[in-house]
Amino acid sequence: MSAEKISVGKTGIETYSISNDNGIKAEIITYGARLHRLFVPDKKGNPVDILAGFDTAEGYKGENPYFNAVIGRVANRIGNAEFTLNGKYYKLAENDGKNCLHGGKEGFDRKIFTANLPCNKPNTVELSYVSPDGEEGFPGKLSLTVSYTITDDNALKISYKAVSDADTVFNPTNHAYFNLDGDFMSVLDHELFIDSDTITVSDENLICTGETVNVKNTPFDFTVPKPIGKDIKIPHVYFDNARGGYDFNYVLDKSRNKKLPVAYALSHKTGIKMEVYTDCPCIQLYTGNFLDGTLPCRRSCGYQSTLCLETQSFPNACNVSSFPSTVLKKGEEFFSETAYVFSIEK
Repeated sequence: MSAEKISVGKTGIETYSISNDNGIKAEIITYGARLHRLFVPDKKGNPVDILAGFDTAEGYKGENPYFNAVIGRVANRIGNAEFTLNGKYYKLAENDGKNCLHGGKEGFDRKIFTANLPCNKPNTVELSYVSPDGEEGFPGKLSLTVSYTITDDNALKISYKAVSDADTVFNPTNHAYFNLDGDFMSVLDHELFIDSDTITVSDENLICTGETVNVKNTPFDFTVPKPIGKDIKIPHVYFDNARGGYDFNYVLDKSRNKKLPVAYALSHKTGIKMEVYTDCPCIQLYTGNFLDGTLPCRRSCGYQSTLCLETQSFPNACNVSSFPSTVLKKGEEFFSETAYVFSIEK
């Protein structure tokens, strides 16, 4: 097991590496507290990089769909880029039509974090950022630390700690783009399971309305494992709104057994299985419907070539009173943790 700084780029972006003795290795950069690469051995023992991205750390400074970044202050979409908190109206940056997406025009994905290799956590890199009061329209000075750890049992753990000096809204995630085949051709043959029978309804702009719908026995049901592409061509207005694929928030059962995964994806080509464990109440399934293969990625990333399983709180909760609150009170500490655990099915 190891953790080390491996490079500093021309623009000051630092790259760190963490690994275990089983061949799991992650590279993390300080720009956006991003995962840069993630190597997992396949069923033949060969390392496979399962993350989309660019050849260099500096590549992420160009236009990209939030590749593998920490997202904040608020993941997903906020309708009309506005909300009211404690009776005060806040106007946010509009970067998705009239809505605010993933923290605004320059969210956490566009910030340089400060990295640290803690002595008491030998296989961890910590990345910290202080978001000033009013950044992208959000109230309060928010201090955030994101930790990446690779464990002996092949888990990549991502934990978030934050505190604000004023009431604010906060809903972070990591926007990792996976392809467990490693070739980034398609994820439609990936087997997928999600332990949820409910999604939040979104409108034509993918803004959550406050309604929920049961997905049992519909194209959106993954409670019985199936290939992602099995039902993706079935005509449905939800698919129409999401550019012909999945881009939906699944609500997790509060009473679920926390020792069991909330989701898993499996590549029958490489044998790589990725289980997801989280304390978050929701998980967003996204199948790369906005990708078109034109980005200068290290491998071509075309339409539906990737899979995102983004753990999060309820989207647009700051505007939907029926959703659990995403308000972070002044002085209270926020903590959340998600783990992606890897194994091989031969």
